[in-house]
Amino acid sequence: MARSCYLLLLALCAVFAGCSEPQTLSEKQRLALEERVAARWQALESRDFEQAWEYTSPNYRAIFPKQLYVKKFSYAVKWELTGIEIVNYDGAAAVASVVTRVMSEPTKRTSTASELIGATPTSFREQWIFTEGQWWFSAND
Repeated sequence: MARSCYLLLLALCAVFAGCSEPQTLSEKQRLALEERVAARWQALESRDFEQAWEYTSPNYRAIFPKQLYVKKFSYAVKWELTGIEIVNYDGAAAVASVVTRVMSEPTKRTSTASELIGATPTSFREQWIFTEGQWWFSAND
């Protein structure tokens, strides 16, 4: 009896240990995600907000029309993507947290201060969802 309890306890520990292991993306998944993130930011840099909408999740696009999405952006700021870092991945939820580093600057210098400040580094924390065989930007944040 004691031996069977010990084996059961050992099996439960193995199961729980397996659950606590960090989940990682495969190299192929990581590259696909980074490619999608970069492509979305390329659209934003080019001010092709309609194209950027195409990277939002299918559920988001089903609810929010492209015209509404496009109106949330400003033409007064330009961006340049300088880095992508995948900081977390939840395999069970198929969600990745990505930090994008971007240089932001005004398109028009309206003051001496804005002229002196120039471009400033900014970081954005984004959520990306893997569904329907593709990575999609979660615009609901």
